[in-house]
Amino acid sequence: QIIPVYDKPMIYYPLSVLMLADIKDFLIISTPEHIDSFKRLFGNGSIMGINISYKIQEHPNGIAECFLLAEDFLDGSECALILGDNIFYGPMFEKTLLKISKKKDRNTIFAYRVSDPERFGVIEFDKNNFITSIKEKPRNPKSNFAVTGLYFYDNQVVKFAKKLKPSKRGELEITDLNELYLKS
Repeated sequence: QIIPVYDKPMIYYPLSVLMLADIKDFLIISTPEHIDSFKRLFGNGSIMGINISYKIQEHPNGIAECFLLAEDFLDGSECALILGDNIFYGPMFEKTLLKISKKKDRNTIFAYRVSDPERFGVIEFDKNNFITSIKEKPRNPKSNFAVTGLYFYDNQVVKFAKKLKPSKRGELEITDLNELYLKS
């Protein structure tokens, strides 16, 4: 995420998405090998008008582990999660982000139509565009909508993350977390 994309390091793109959602407090979670690169790049974030804290994920235990690592940082508040290697854009995007970040029931997953959904987490919708299922890399996808790596959660996310069991890959899967939300 430090590699330049156009005129800035990749990590600037996902940070700017969350800044568009009027988020000011950030926790960057990275590996022991890479955390210092982020610290050198951003410091405490004050130069950008935000607050940045850091946490190390010692082993690749899955994306959903970030909520366990962030428990003290979140301190019972709602949150957003964005993966560090994504670029989002589009008409009305900022307005959409602000609307979601201000909602009480803010649990939201961003999805995008793809031609090869079997490579991604796939979301199936009902006729009213409510999510009916989320499957990780299904052999026979029920839709062409892939999970993108941008999520908004309520203040129950740590509680739900604590219920997760490691997958066959030995990771706490974000898809499993999202399925828990679907069932609640």
